[in-house]
Amino acid sequence: MKPQTTIESVRLRQVNLPPKVVRTDAIQSFVTQETVLLTLRCSDGVEGTGYAYTIGTGGSSVMALLHDHLAPRLIGRDPLDLEAIWKDLFFSTHATAVGAITSLALACVDTALWDWRARSLGLPLWKLLGGAQPRVPVYTTEGGWLHLSAAELVDQTLAAKAQGFKGAKVKIGRPHVSEDVARLSAVRAAVGPGFDIMTDANQGFNRPEVVRRAHAFAGLDLAWLEEPLPAEDVAGHRQLREHTPIPVAVGESMYHLAQFREYLEQGACSIVQPDVARIGGITPWIKTAHLAEGFGVPVCPHFLMELHVSLCAAVPNAAWVEYIPQLDDITTSRIRVEDGYAHAPSTPGLGIEWDWPVIAARQVTEVQVAPAR
Repeated sequence: MKPQTTIESVRLRQVNLPPKVVRTDAIQSFVTQETVLLTLRCSDGVEGTGYAYTIGTGGSSVMALLHDHLAPRLIGRDPLDLEAIWKDLFFSTHATAVGAITSLALACVDTALWDWRARSLGLPLWKLLGGAQPRVPVYTTEGGWLHLSAAELVDQTLAAKAQGFKGAKVKIGRPHVSEDVARLSAVRAAVGPGFDIMTDANQGFNRPEVVRRAHAFAGLDLAWLEEPLPAEDVAGHRQLREHTPIPVAVGESMYHLAQFREYLEQGACSIVQPDVARIGGITPWIKTAHLAEGFGVPVCPHFLMELHVSLCAAVPNAAWVEYIPQLDDITTSRIRVEDGYAHAPSTPGLGIEWDWPVIAARQVTEVQVAPAR
């Protein structure tokens, strides 16, 4: 009988990556991507690496939670027990869940376990998880930031269209509704009717103002209105859906499957946007996608395109991958985009090939957890 595989050691690293361009939205700026990497080595000799991120604060807190509380619980576990491990770790940190830091830490563990599992089987992640579609339409977010002028938005969106993207995101939330309307109208006039424009308010409005703006956006054929209200305001999102035909998208600021269930049960969203890092990993992400499928709702995940391309390819109701380069500085692999579609990687595991020498040179922290000698 083949001996049971166990997790022998866990290595943690943090690498800080500055954004390539200035990124601003209605409530914040993207300062630096604190990337937390977790590599587990198993007794079969196969390693799996997972990761999560912040946009400027909290990276050291995620590292501490992993090092002090979660990683030691992995030593000696069977890496095939993904569901059991996720549940055990979640309940071991129940006093800090549901919340961002705990979910990000769980995501590091869970994505590493799935990477190990796919690598040990010699399968691309998207095939292991379902293999629903080999390619997914892609839109870009790297040119629509709130500080840009209407002319700059037009130039960058036209450039994205020329590059083959099927859509682009434009941030909204300028002080007066007329400013948002002018910017969006300029982009729509430039790109024409066959190109999708996504908008993102980053939770910047209150209930009366978002209804006002939604009515002002009528006739612009927007693909969706993303995070128009604070994420905890389920009733407000439901009311908004009753006042506008523009699809309402939510999810990047949710940290548990149950939060998505509440939105779906209440009919408070048209599109779900789970972020695999913020929801706690691949295990709850896939559950969320299938839950949304049962409600006839598409999945358009937030950020993390290098991982989300595989998750979107795994499920039938994924409609878009968001293009926003994140890992180019520390990986040797690149997401393949052709004719407006992101293609699922064919290599075993997550499909991300880490540049370990570069990571070693740039990391700000590295610690290892192994059995006591």
